[in-house]
Amino acid sequence: MSDTGKFDDLPEARRRGLERMEQVYGFDMSDADGDFFGYTADHLFADIWTRPGLTDRDRRLLLIGLLAGTGGADVLGIQIPAAHANGELDDEALREIVIFLCHYAGWPNGARINAIVEDTIAKAARKRESS
Repeated sequence: MSDTGKFDDLPEARRRGLERMEQVYGFDMSDADGDFFGYTADHLFADIWTRPGLTDRDRRLLLIGLLAGTGGADVLGIQIPAAHANGELDDEALREIVIFLCHYAGWPNGARINAIVEDTIAKAARKRESS
């Protein structure tokens, strides 16, 4: 049985995948239709994100590097805030990643990543101040 029980009526792979997606992304997930979502939940998150050998931080760093190199700013806009919120990457680490990736992924990609990083840090600071 899942911690929340909200996925208990789903097949095992889908339940594990949705629970893992919530852990990785830090927000509530719900089941969806279609093969793309099915492969994402049932395989990528239920199987790949749960394999031993790499930490979530390791996986996140690899993914951020890949997305930076391919110009995936839209997905970086999900991954960077999630890594920060989950405590995998702090402000200093995120800013260092920007500097490092600028030299390998190019300055325009680095500038887009920097905007995401600074927005993430600013939102987290505002949230802390309002608490």
